[in-house]
Amino acid sequence: MLKTITETVSYIKSKTSFVPDFGIILGTGLGGLAKEIQPEIVLDYQDIPNFPVSTVESHHGKLIFGHLDGKKVVAMKGRFHFYEGYTMEQVTFPVRVMKSLGIKALFVSNASGGLNPDYEVGDLMILDDHINLLPNPLIGKNYPELGPRFPDMSEPYDKRLIELALNIGKKLGFRVQVGSYAAVSGPTLETPAEYKYLRVIGADTVGMSTVPEAIVANHAGLPVFAISIITDLGVPGKIKKVSLEEIIAVAEKAEPKMTRIMKELIVGL
Repeated sequence: MLKTITETVSYIKSKTSFVPDFGIILGTGLGGLAKEIQPEIVLDYQDIPNFPVSTVESHHGKLIFGHLDGKKVVAMKGRFHFYEGYTMEQVTFPVRVMKSLGIKALFVSNASGGLNPDYEVGDLMILDDHINLLPNPLIGKNYPELGPRFPDMSEPYDKRLIELALNIGKKLGFRVQVGSYAAVSGPTLETPAEYKYLRVIGADTVGMSTVPEAIVANHAGLPVFAISIITDLGVPGKIKKVSLEEIIAVAEKAEPKMTRIMKELIVGL
């Protein structure tokens, strides 16, 4: 793995001398923040050695290096998922690459299904915890150069960043929740019984991403901030059939709020 990371980082450095301070992962229907970045260079995933290529139509597959109101960032427009058939090592590989490129914190967005009965479609939820129901991406040989064998996960999402984001949301008058995200494999959406189970074990939302990246970031010693847009509800009495197109439509409608919080948070650091 170390050789693979080095090879990928070397290729990127051959294309740009830009050193990012912050890494950003943009999820389904949440590419608006990319438009706020003044690009230095944009690399297609398919051109980057060892990078997977997203097979999801709504994920565009570009690595964007540039400035976000003066802050140096690298943004993934499109991520990888376990349900696409990738290994967990492949899913989280870009996080390790971004760490090697110099990022000091990771910012992640996603679309998810709401389980908490107090949540509404279009709400934003800042993650303060998660439940991992996917294979752990750290299973296998541990490389001390990447992190410890048994990383602590008592604070998977940075409390200081959460507080700052909540203050930004309050100032802007946005409806912002804080809760726990359950990560499942997909690609099927959940059954009513599965929604109920996930709520019973403590989840406020459910989705198919974010947690593997957060685990690897914690392993690497990176502070993590993650925010989710609630695109549908898995609450008894409110469950209905939903399509990817509908999920994307809701995400895109709420996305400007998420972009505003994420941008102000990063710029204020």
